[in-house]
Amino acid sequence: MRGKDMFVEEVIPAIVEKYESFTKVEQVIADYLIANKSNDDLSIKAMKERLFVSEASLSRFAKKLGFPGYREFVYQYQQIFRRGDHISVSSSTVIKYYDDILGNITKKVDESQIERIAKAMSEAKHIFVVGIGSSGLAAEEMKRRLTRLGLSIESSDQSDIMKMRAICQSEEDLVIGISLSGTKEEVLFALRQSRQRGARTVFITGNRKKHEFVDEHVLIPVPKGLDSGILISPQFPILVITDLLYHFYLNLFQAKALVHQETVKALSGRWTSGGAAGEQTTREADHTGKGGTPGGRRTS
Repeated sequence: MRGKDMFVEEVIPAIVEKYESFTKVEQVIADYLIANKSNDDLSIKAMKERLFVSEASLSRFAKKLGFPGYREFVYQYQQIFRRGDHISVSSSTVIKYYDDILGNITKKVDESQIERIAKAMSEAKHIFVVGIGSSGLAAEEMKRRLTRLGLSIESSDQSDIMKMRAICQSEEDLVIGISLSGTKEEVLFALRQSRQRGARTVFITGNRKKHEFVDEHVLIPVPKGLDSGILISPQFPILVITDLLYHFYLNLFQAKALVHQETVKALSGRWTSGGAAGEQTTREADHTGKGGTPGGRRTS
């Protein structure tokens, strides 16, 4: 870390990147500095009174970022406010994180792998998506997205349900596990047990370690500090992969696009009038005849 030679725009990202290595007290300091939007008194005395932390903690915090001491860190941090609007700097930091992740996905995404998974989704009788914490929320979103394609899919972020469902999988099923760290035992258990029973398995993770029970290992970029969710949503790279699967599936199976259109109509309320009601009107017309009366008799 470059410490005092760090660019102003790098100060907050540097705090986020080091966040997991901070002690609990140092994380209190980090939380305050990340959320801070005003050029308050950041002297050692003021910070000790405001956050109930010691001078030694402030010093250790600064040194972990590569600065000789806390005063040198504060000088660089306050350049944010001397340059202008802190909010705009924070916004650019967030956007830079998104850009970096998208750039990494663009460089590393294996389109042939995404296509294989899309085909496996089409062939599966049932799809089960699992994840814990923020990955569980991403699993739920994947279920909602792919359900609109007419797929039979469920998701869970509950350990017991994962275990019970895993031992009920068969060769006709597809199980997708999601874990940014790649170490969630519940997710690994579900993938392992499902594969032993013949189900196809997909693992979406930021961990490069591969497992013999995983058919498709989808590696996603996970910048340091993403797990904490301080700066951006931890689900973001997973949701990008979800959208890629969605897009590839529609392209491969054009007929499924009709199912997608019907789900859109149903969700918007147009299906009721244009679909069910329209079909009912057609059946009545067929029954009564073109004139609209039984037996096809015309009325004046």
